[in-house]
Amino acid sequence: MKTVKLRSKRVIVATAATVVALGIGGAVWTSAAQADDVTGSERDRVGNAAVQAVGGGTALDVETEDDGSFEAEVRKADGTEVDVTLDKDLKVLTQTPDAPDAPDADDRVLTATERASAEKAAQDAVGGGTILDVEAGDNGSYEVEIRKTDNTEWDVELDAAFKVLTKTAD
Repeated sequence: MKTVKLRSKRVIVATAATVVALGIGGAVWTSAAQADDVTGSERDRVGNAAVQAVGGGTALDVETEDDGSFEAEVRKADGTEVDVTLDKDLKVLTQTPDAPDAPDADDRVLTATERASAEKAAQDAVGGGTILDVEAGDNGSYEVEIRKTDNTEWDVELDAAFKVLTKTAD
């Protein structure tokens, strides 16, 4: 009987130690991942340099790399996206166009009017923000990703008439 209790305690202690270790490891990983995001005036400075390098567009995401350089994702006016790597002095190191995703059976190209209407409906739904992505969904619907000024990201699903079906904070 004492052997069974002792084994049970060993299993419980070992399990608790594993859970704590994983929890701490997860917190460290999350903290490190968030530390790479560039915010505020530095994000604006780097994003503007990247946008200028590709000839216009919108900076979607700006991050620091381990070597101190920056990587910015820019969406150009034609909808294509370019990853721009800049050194600490904002000199362009590389520009790499994002490869288009393989089309799904229900993918369709949005018109400028559809895109503008979906963007406005999503911004109204969450109280403003920067549009990260707009895609056609199933059955004429639209899916919009948006980042608010507090860096929360939202997924907004709209029906064919641009009425909000769902909005979810990431």
